[in-house]
This record gives sequence, C-alpha cells and structure tokens, in this order.
Amino acid sequence: MKKKETTAGPRDAPAEGAGTTGEGQSFEQALARLEQIVERLEGGEETLEASLRLYEEAVGLWRFCEQQMRVAQERIAQLGAEAAPGEAEEPRQE
Repeated sequence: MKKKETTAGPRDAPAEGAGTTGEGQSFEQALARLEQIVERLEGGEETLEASLRLYEEAVGLWRFCEQQMRVAQERIAQLGAEAAPGEAEEPRQE
C-alpha cells in the first residue's frame, strides 16, 4: 500500500512568524505544536520526506522548549535564593 504525500493544513502549520526554532511562540504554543508533530509521526501516514521535515521542526521546537525551561528554572532558583538569603552559607539549626 502506497502512502500518500500529506501536506500540512492550517491547523498543523507553525504559528505566523514562527520558524522551526519556536521563535515568536510561547512555550505553550511550541509544546502544543510539538505534540501535534509527535502524533503525526506516530500515525505513520507521512512520507519519508514529510517525516523528515516534521522531525526537523520537532527538534527545533524541543530545543526552544528546553531553553525556556532552563530560563524558568534559573528564575525559580534566583527567587528562592532571594527569599532565603544566607541559607546556603549557614547550616540550619534544629
């Protein structure tokens, strides 16, 4: 059985102004698009070429999401350090 070439529809396209790197999207938008791509790849209906394009887009989105998570973790750590100054230097007395 020959697989048909599928084209991305409007719902499957990256957000306007957003490339495969996630730029111009929120973390949530990039993650939602990444989930769509995974579903399509797992569906097995894509041609090899379409699968490669989707995979390339997914890698860019994954890197974007990972970077956004690192930034969020750094902010959380900084806020924690500001909220409890000196705790790192002084052991807790119990």
